[in-house]
Amino acid sequence: MHIALSCVAGISLGVVSWQLAVWCGEISQKSKRYKAAIVYAQKLGKPLLVAGGPWSNRRIRRWMNMPAHGDGDVCLDIERQALGIHPYGVIADVTQIPFCDKVFGAAFASHLLEHLPTIEHAKKALVELNRVAEVVFVAYPSRQSVGAWLHRGHNLWVWQQDNALYLKQRGNSVSEKRAKYSLIDAVGKELHDEAAP
Repeated sequence: MHIALSCVAGISLGVVSWQLAVWCGEISQKSKRYKAAIVYAQKLGKPLLVAGGPWSNRRIRRWMNMPAHGDGDVCLDIERQALGIHPYGVIADVTQIPFCDKVFGAAFASHLLEHLPTIEHAKKALVELNRVAEVVFVAYPSRQSVGAWLHRGHNLWVWQQDNALYLKQRGNSVSEKRAKYSLIDAVGKELHDEAAP
């Protein structure tokens, strides 16, 4: 009995440690891309668009005064409560962004694409984000995150490799199963340029 409990405790501790490492990786990725988006927009002297409201739709974030990420000059979300009290919050669908071409220096899409119903919707969102901004930075949950696997609102897997963003339909959808979207790896470029003397 003692050995069985020790094994269960060891496995549980291993899983918790693994998920903590995955979560820290997600936070680091999101933070780097958000900061790079700010720097890029400032260099161009244009505003920053944050797509996916900074407060998400979780009440606990407002109670604890803990946004999911920082504000942009303009924030866009399909749900009002995700925008909080942002002075320039815009309620709109990311597949039909109500702004002119290249009005933003950068767009930061945080944990947004995986919530869209299909790959086609995600492609439309990426086209729209690239239309209104000079460059787009995308943050997404890790495919190793248990929370991402269990989240009922996640319809797509999103990941990036080199200069490509990959989208994969989750579940038993009859729509397109996988797509590759070319994306300039502006995060690495901007962070590299910043570090140069």
